[in-house]
Amino acid sequence: MQGKGLIKLLVIVVSLACLHSLSFTWVTRNVERDAENFAKGDLAKEKSYLDSMAGEVVYNLGFAKYTYREAKANELALGLDLKGGMNVTMEISLDELIRNLANNPKDEKFNKALEQAVAKSKTSAKTVVALFMEEYKSIGATTPLSTFFSTKDNASLIKPGDSDSKVESFLQKEADNAIQNSYKVLRTRIDKFGVASPNIQIQQGTNRILIELPGVKDESRVRNLLQGSAKLEFYETYTNQEVYPILENIDKTLASTLKAAPAATTNAAADTSKKSDDLLSNLTGGKKDAKKDSAAVNLGQKNPLFEVLRPAVYMGENQQMALMPGSMVGIASLKDTAKVNAYLQRPEVKSILPGNLKLLWAVKPEQKTPEQLSLYAIKGAGQDNGAVLTGDVITDATANFDEKNQPVVGMQMNSEGAREWKKITAKAAQNRDAIAIVLDNVVYSAPSVNGEIPNGSSSISGSFTVEDTKDLANVLKAGRLPTTAKIVEEAIVGPTLGQAAIDAGVNSAVIGIIVVMIFMIAYYNTAGIVANIAVLLNVFIIMGVLASLNAVLTLPGIAGIVLTMGTAVDANVLIYERIREELGLGKSIRQAVADGYKHALPSILDSQITTFLIGIILFLFGSGPILGFATTLMVGIITSLFTAILVTRVIFEWMLAKDFKIKVSFPWSANTLHNANFKFVQKRKIFYAISIVAVLISAASIFTKGFSLGVDFQGGRTYTVRYDKPVDLEAVRTNLDDIFQKTTEVKVFGASNQLRITTTYHIEETSDTADKEVLDKLNQGLSKVDASNKHEILSSQKVGPSIATDIKSRATSSAIFSIIIVAAYILIRFHKWEYSVGAAIATIHDAIILLGLFSILDGIVPFSLDIDQHFVAAILTVIAYSVNDTVVVFDRLREFVSKPNAHNEDLGDVVNHAINSTLSRTIITSLTIVFVLAVLFIFGGEVIRGFSFAILIGVIVGTYSSIILAAPSVYDLRKGKHLAEGNTAKKAEVVRP
Repeated sequence: MQGKGLIKLLVIVVSLACLHSLSFTWVTRNVERDAENFAKGDLAKEKSYLDSMAGEVVYNLGFAKYTYREAKANELALGLDLKGGMNVTMEISLDELIRNLANNPKDEKFNKALEQAVAKSKTSAKTVVALFMEEYKSIGATTPLSTFFSTKDNASLIKPGDSDSKVESFLQKEADNAIQNSYKVLRTRIDKFGVASPNIQIQQGTNRILIELPGVKDESRVRNLLQGSAKLEFYETYTNQEVYPILENIDKTLASTLKAAPAATTNAAADTSKKSDDLLSNLTGGKKDAKKDSAAVNLGQKNPLFEVLRPAVYMGENQQMALMPGSMVGIASLKDTAKVNAYLQRPEVKSILPGNLKLLWAVKPEQKTPEQLSLYAIKGAGQDNGAVLTGDVITDATANFDEKNQPVVGMQMNSEGAREWKKITAKAAQNRDAIAIVLDNVVYSAPSVNGEIPNGSSSISGSFTVEDTKDLANVLKAGRLPTTAKIVEEAIVGPTLGQAAIDAGVNSAVIGIIVVMIFMIAYYNTAGIVANIAVLLNVFIIMGVLASLNAVLTLPGIAGIVLTMGTAVDANVLIYERIREELGLGKSIRQAVADGYKHALPSILDSQITTFLIGIILFLFGSGPILGFATTLMVGIITSLFTAILVTRVIFEWMLAKDFKIKVSFPWSANTLHNANFKFVQKRKIFYAISIVAVLISAASIFTKGFSLGVDFQGGRTYTVRYDKPVDLEAVRTNLDDIFQKTTEVKVFGASNQLRITTTYHIEETSDTADKEVLDKLNQGLSKVDASNKHEILSSQKVGPSIATDIKSRATSSAIFSIIIVAAYILIRFHKWEYSVGAAIATIHDAIILLGLFSILDGIVPFSLDIDQHFVAAILTVIAYSVNDTVVVFDRLREFVSKPNAHNEDLGDVVNHAINSTLSRTIITSLTIVFVLAVLFIFGGEVIRGFSFAILIGVIVGTYSSIILAAPSVYDLRKGKHLAEGNTAKKAEVVRP
C-alpha cells in the first residue's frame, strides 16, 4: 500500500486538531462548574461570575491564550432541546413598511390589495411584497404603483411613470434593508439581555429572523424585549467636564453608604470641599508609569464607582491627568458594566443625578479596546426630558468616504427635520457640543457639531471602520421606516426536559457503540476489532469536526452520530465481505486484503455519495434541530470514509507486516449466506404483488384516516405537561375541549404522568395577549382534572400558519428533490435509465409504506407518530439508506455485465447472482443499523422515539425493496434486452483474430 506514512501523519494531525477543538468545551465546562459552585443556585450570581470571567484568560496553551469569551465561542454548543431555553421566529411586518413608503395612501384598491396580501401571507410561503404586487394586478387596479411611491422621501429612487417592476425591485430592496436593520436591532437587544451564546440568523428568502436563546428563564421579558418597536432619537449631551463632579459626588456617596473601609468614610467627609482636580491628580499616584497604567485604574475601596468606571481622562502636556472633551464620561470593562448599572440604580445615587441626565452605554466596544465599553452623558430636553429630534425625519443615510478617504456617514432629512436640525446644530456648535444618536437607549455615535447645518444634509465622522459606517447608516434608515417584528413561531424547552434529553442522548450513544462493537467482533473476529477501532476514532473525529465548525449539538444530531456508527461499519462490511470472497478464490490473506479494498471501493463511494446528497438536501431544506442531524450525517459520512478505507487499511498492513493472524470470520459465520442462490427474478411477480397490496393498504389509510400532523405542519400551540401522578387522558381532553371549544389533541408523552397537548385555538393570533389567554385556559383545564394533582409545563411550541405552510412546502420539495437527485446520480454513474427508474421505484415504495404505517399505527402504539420535521428527516434518511443498499446491488450487477461474454448469460441469472452475492453484506449492514436504531428507540428518549421508529421501519422496508424490487425492476424495464449488449461489439473486437 502506498502513502502509509502520509495517512499516519494525517491521522495524527486530525486527532490533534480534534483534541484541540474539543478542549475548549472541557475548559468552558470547568469555568461554568466553578460558577455553579460559587452561586449555589443563585442565577444572578452565576451570571455575574461568568460575566466577570469573560475577559479573563482561562486556557493557556503557551503559544496561544484564550479568554472565557473566546473559549466559549469555540466550544461545542448544545442546542435548546438539550440545554433548555427559547427558540423564536420573528416576522418583520412588511405591510407596515409598504404603507410607510407610500405615505399611508387612502386609495381603496391599494389598501385592498395590501390587506389581501397580508391575509394570504398567513398561508403562503411568498413574501408580502410579491403577494402585494400579484394582488394589485389581480383586482384590476389601473393606477401605476409609481404614483404612490414617488414621494418626496423616495424622489431619488422612484419617479412618476416608473414601471411596476422597478417599484417591486425598490420595495424588495427596502424590505431587505428593513430585515437587516431589524436583525441588527434584535442582535443589540439580545446582547443587552445577557444571554450566553445566542444564535441569531436571517432565514434567507423570507422576512423572518430565527433566534435561539439558551438557558433563558423569563420568557415574558424576552417577548417584550424582542417585539418592542425600535426608536431612533437624537439627544443633546452634557460634557465630560460638567458630569465629572457629579460622578465624583456619586463615588463619595457610595463609599460612605457601602462603608467599604472606615477610613473611606472619614476621608470622603473631610474632602468634600476639595476640587475635582485633586482626584484626577491622584490617578497618576505620583508614579512615572501612570500613563501605561491609565487604561486600568484601580482606585481601591475608597472609590467604589471609579474602581469599575474609569473617568474619561488623558495625559496632558504637563504630565497631569485631564478630562477628555466630549460627552463620553467613563469607560468600564465589559464584565463591570452590570456593577456600574447597579450603582447607578441605587436610590442615593438617583437623588444626586439631575432629572435630565441619562447615562447610556455605547452600542459596542471600540476596535482598539475590545474589552471596554464607553459611557455617555445624555441631556434630556423639554418637560419630558426627551429627545430633541426623532428618527422619522431621516429620508436617507449612506456610508461614504470624505475628502481624506476616511469612512463617514451621510445623512439626509426632510424639510421639517432640516428646520429643527438647523436650530439644534446652531446651538450645539456654539461650544462644539455633541449630538448623540440613540437607538433603544444605546448610543451608536455622539459626534461633535462643528457648525450650523442649514439644509438637513449632514456628514458624521469619527474613528469609524467601513463596517461601522454601514451599521450606523442602517440604524439611521431604520428610524425613518419603523416596522414591527412579531413572534410567529416559538418553542420553549425547560431545563428539566433538556437534562432528560442529554441523559437519553448519552445513554443511546454509549449503548449504540457497545452493541455495534460486540456484533462486529462476534461476526468478523479480529477484523471486527479493527473495525471497532475505526468506529471509535470516527466518533472522536466527528465530535472534533463539529466543534471546529462551531456546530450546535442537538438531540437529532446525537441521533445522527448514533446512526453514523451503524452506517460507518457498512464500508467495513463491504470490504470484509469482499475479502472473504477473495479468500474463497484461494488467494493469500495479503492479496485478499488488497483486492478486497480495491473491489469494494466503487460500491462504498457510490453508496456513501448518495447518502451525502440526501444530507445536503436535508441541510438546505431543514431548520432547527434537523440542521444538526444533517450536519452530523454529512460529517459522519466523510469521517467514515476516512476511517473505514484508509485507517483500517493501514492497521491491516501493520498487522501483516508483524505477521499477526488476520481472521475475517468465526467458523459459525464463515459461510453465512456464502452460497446463497435464491431465484429473486423468477419469484419477482409474487413480491410485486405483495408490494402492490402493501402500497394500496398504505394509500387507503393515508387518504381515509390521514395523519396526525405535528404543530410545525398544521400551526398552533403544543405544550409538554408533567403531572405529579398519572392522570386520566380522557378527562384532560374533555376539559380542554370544553374550554377551547375546539378539539384538542392530548397524548401520553413518555411516562404516564407526562402529556403532549396541541391546540389550534387562536391559531391566527400570535400576539402576547393571545399567548397568555391560551396558557391561562390550558392551566384552567389542566387544574380541573384533579386539584390535588399538581402540574408543570416543561416545554411549549408555537407555530403560526404561515410558518406551517412554509415548512410543509419545504418538506414536500425536499422529498421530491431527493428522489430526483439520487436518480440523476445513478443515471450518471450507471449510464442506463433503467437503473435510475429501478432505484426510484424502490424509494417511492419505501416512502409510501412508511407513510402508510404512520397513518395505520397512529393512536395504536403508545408513542407519538406525528408527521413533522423530524419525520421528514427520517423519511429522507430512509430514502438514502434504501438507495445505499440498491446501489451496492447495482454496482455488483454492473461488474458482472461488464465481464467478457456476459451477454451470453441469461440476464435473470446475472441479476440473481448480483443480489445473492451482496446478500450477506445487505443483511449484516441492516442488522447493525437495526441494532443501533433499536437502541435509539428504547433509550433515546420520547422526543426522538417517533423519529427512530420511522428510520427503524424504513430500514427494514428499504432492505426488502433493495433486494426484491430494485434489481428485478431493472430486469423488467430492459424488456428482453441484455444489460451487457453495449459491451458485445467491444468484446468481440478484443477477441477477434
